[in-house]
Order: sequence, then C-alpha cells, then structure tokens
Amino acid sequence: MKQMKTVLAAMLVLTPAFSTLAAPQAATGCEAKRQDIEQQIEYARAHNNDHRVAGLQKALSELKDNCTDEGLRAEREADVREKAQKVEERRQELAEAQADGRTDKISKKQRKLEEAQAELDEAKGMLNK
Repeated sequence: MKQMKTVLAAMLVLTPAFSTLAAPQAATGCEAKRQDIEQQIEYARAHNNDHRVAGLQKALSELKDNCTDEGLRAEREADVREKAQKVEERRQELAEAQADGRTDKISKKQRKLEEAQAELDEAKGMLNK
C-alpha cells in the first residue's frame, strides 16, 4: 500500500513535466505565417469566397518561395525601430505642446503618443511570432 502511494505521488509530480514535453511548440516565423494563411484559405473556402482563396493561395506560394525566418525577423526589427522613432517624435511634439500650454493641443498630442506607443508594443510582440 505504501509503494502504491509513492508511485501515485511520483506520477502526480512528474505528469506536468511530461505533458509540457509532449505539448506541441507554437509555430513562429515563416511557419506561423504559413499556418495563418492556410487557416484563412480554409475560412474563405468555407464561405465560398473564390477570389479571396485565389489571393491567399498566391500569397502562400510567395511565402513559400521567399520567406526566411532571418529575413522576417529583420523586417520585424526594422518595424520596431521605425515605431520607436515615431514614439520619440510624438514625445517631442507633446513636450512642445506642454511648453506652449495649450490644453487642446496637449490632449491631442497625448492621444497620438498613446497610439504610437500601442503600435510599438504590437510591433515588439510580433518579434517573437
């Protein structure tokens, strides 16, 4: 009986470790893009959208021919740099509006800064996909 409890306890402890090893890895890079396009093709087919299917199949073909994980990462890093520069520009614009003291301009510049920051956050999130 004591051995049975020990075996059960060991199984309870080890089960999460084995399940994480068996779990499929989330696709990243070009593979993730390929899966996304294939999913969109299935959806378009299910809704009889032949023009969309044709366009997506062309996109899938081009992806297979031209996409590399390194190239995709470089594009995404360039996008992050561009968005970071935009955030910095928006911060400067906000600072100028605050120096002028016009509350209408301050709120507008604040909103633009928040939008730019959200775009930057989204671009950073895409780096690992």
